[in-house]
Amino acid sequence: MIEILQNGWPENLNLQQNQTIFLVIQHADVDTQKKYLPIIESAVKNGKTLASNLALLKDRIALREGGKQIYGSQVWYYAKTGKNYVQPIENPEKVDSLRAEVGLPDMKTYLQQAFQMNWSLEKYYKDLPKLQELLPKK
Repeated sequence: MIEILQNGWPENLNLQQNQTIFLVIQHADVDTQKKYLPIIESAVKNGKTLASNLALLKDRIALREGGKQIYGSQVWYYAKTGKNYVQPIENPEKVDSLRAEVGLPDMKTYLQQAFQMNWSLEKYYKDLPKLQELLPKK
């Protein structure tokens, strides 16, 4: 990983290798994520990694810093009720078009396939106050 910091994103990786490196960064602490963010931004510009990876990382960093996510990729599970919540989104009305720009499926498809959740803006706005009450305070 230090080599990536020094030399940038590696050339000629297959998809599995590319995703492995990304997942290590995606699941690291926020300071590490922020350190690699410009490298991933450059890698996306140069076609070395997927724009969807950058979107996921940006969402995770934003939430960890107390902000709202852009692409709606982060879901929070509340163990006491067994319910999943889409974490706060910056612009929910535009989330599907923003997701499409980076190669992510629309929210309805993503949430149904990944979490067996139904998505609608109405449901999101209905759940949002409860989510904000339940989320750990930063």
